[in-house]
Amino acid sequence: MSPQRKISLSEEELVLALRNREKIAVEALYDMYSSSLFGVISRIITDEAIAEDVLQETFVKIWRSFGGYSSDKGRLFTWMVNIARNLAIDKVRSKDFKNQSKNHELENNVTFVDEQKNTVYKPELLGIKELVTTLKPEQRSILDLVYFKGYTHVEAAEELGIPLGTVKTRLRMGILQLRKHFN
Repeated sequence: MSPQRKISLSEEELVLALRNREKIAVEALYDMYSSSLFGVISRIITDEAIAEDVLQETFVKIWRSFGGYSSDKGRLFTWMVNIARNLAIDKVRSKDFKNQSKNHELENNVTFVDEQKNTVYKPELLGIKELVTTLKPEQRSILDLVYFKGYTHVEAAEELGIPLGTVKTRLRMGILQLRKHFN
């Protein structure tokens, strides 16, 4: 197989193709600018997976809001860099991103402490598994899936064939019951 040739258009050709919503415009846009835009985003967001997501959001936003671009106000590349930079900054400022960063820090610290102290989390040694058996069966099955088998709430809902809200409610009620044993 021969390597794929990258599409390259002049700025005027690209602008015209984008205005006409031609498929080649998206391909050329990606081939010509993805690495540069990814570089801009990566300077703001160091997590590669999140930076890739923001790059994808950038191309979607460029495509959807291209009607707002005017060559009188500046070059196409400058307009796209501003979109990429603003989306990256918005992502870093978002609550979701901040919480995710905090969770990663906590996970790394817990692992570090466990490695230093040579400890392993074993709920059976704490007696929690025995306490879980005192719960109602519907609470017990959800706690087992989420806490002992590592399912997400969505996966537990799918596994049990019940709504996500029900999973969350039963999980919360089960935790409140267990908490009574520790207070």
